[in-house]
Amino acid sequence: MTDHHRAHRPHEVREFFAVRAADWDTKFPDDGPAYAAGVAELGLQEGDRVLDAGCGTGRALPALRGAVGARGTVLGADLTPEMLRAAVRAGRGAHAALLLADVTRLPLPGAALDAVFAAGLLSHLAAPTGGLAELARVVRPGGRLALFHPLGRAALAARKGRQLTPDDVRAEPNLRPLLAGSGWELLRYEDEDARYLALAVRRG
Repeated sequence: MTDHHRAHRPHEVREFFAVRAADWDTKFPDDGPAYAAGVAELGLQEGDRVLDAGCGTGRALPALRGAVGARGTVLGADLTPEMLRAAVRAGRGAHAALLLADVTRLPLPGAALDAVFAAGLLSHLAAPTGGLAELARVVRPGGRLALFHPLGRAALAARKGRQLTPDDVRAEPNLRPLLAGSGWELLRYEDEDARYLALAVRRG
């Protein structure tokens, strides 16, 4: 097997995560500090408006709320009702407004946000260019996007018993033009065992 992901339709993504939602956090109990460190890379200010795109059980939401403060806006959007319910059960709904929404068709006006945090999202998008363009639509010029995972690509592939392939959308040679074609400029790229982070700025 390779790590190349075929195009996922929204209902396939929902079904994949629906059956995994209940024990998701118990499978990955130590990811909190990694998420907090990833959020810190966005450089959020008090009062900022930020979206966690594909928020899952909301592991980034407490850090996002801490970064923007009480005056800020934190939204968590996910396609899977079971994941949002798990976020509420974990007490993370208190940190954000949770939206049952496809991140490729967000119910938000243009330039409504200062930043987007997206953990593990890219490989689940059927059309990555369209998805990234939609995230660009809702972020103001100069706003930032963090594509994050608490494991690097090689470590994640090894965990799943897969091999890395050159066509992986998350690889820098593929990701940089993908971002550029959807309104973003890649600022920084890290792919280490302990973290994957692609930090981009919204061109304006």
